[in-house]
Amino acid sequence: MDNNTIQKEIASRVKDMREVCEISVQEMSEKLDVPVETYTKYESGEIDIPASILYEASIIFNVDTSLLLTGEDTRMSVFTVTRKDKGVRVDRREAYDYENLASNFTHKAIEPFIVTVTPRKDNYMPEPNYHKGYEFLYVLEGQLRVYIKDNTIDLNPGDSMYFNSLHKHAMIALGDKKAKFLDILNYKGE
Repeated sequence: MDNNTIQKEIASRVKDMREVCEISVQEMSEKLDVPVETYTKYESGEIDIPASILYEASIIFNVDTSLLLTGEDTRMSVFTVTRKDKGVRVDRREAYDYENLASNFTHKAIEPFIVTVTPRKDNYMPEPNYHKGYEFLYVLEGQLRVYIKDNTIDLNPGDSMYFNSLHKHAMIALGDKKAKFLDILNYKGE
């Protein structure tokens, strides 16, 4: 299945959940702190829904993020095991490849991902992202450049970074090797 099809399926599930929860587009855009026009484009599949917005939407709908991503409800409440390279892939954004490491666990307080960033030769800069809560990065492979607020931070394998995700941030891989990092998101700020 191509990324455009996946993007449209996720958008459709978000729209369906919003309607089931009887939340208007206006209310949803306010809850997510995004313009109505942007939110409408998310639901139509016209633009990609960032992982942070999906997670916040799942909290609003009182469902797990995996239901929005895959259409399947979670089942595990004591523990879940994700084998190497077997997490739920979220190949939705050009700049980042996400692998959800706990997609089957219900009522998560955090959302763990392995994120891979492919280096580019052009001067491409991904669209900055921001969301409620906090984020923790731990670089596993390659070199990662993080742009946050007015700062540029280069991270190497073994380096980590914790930050307030309300500040706009973006990441790129440096050099000619993919950067791979553990990304733990907590949108509740708890």
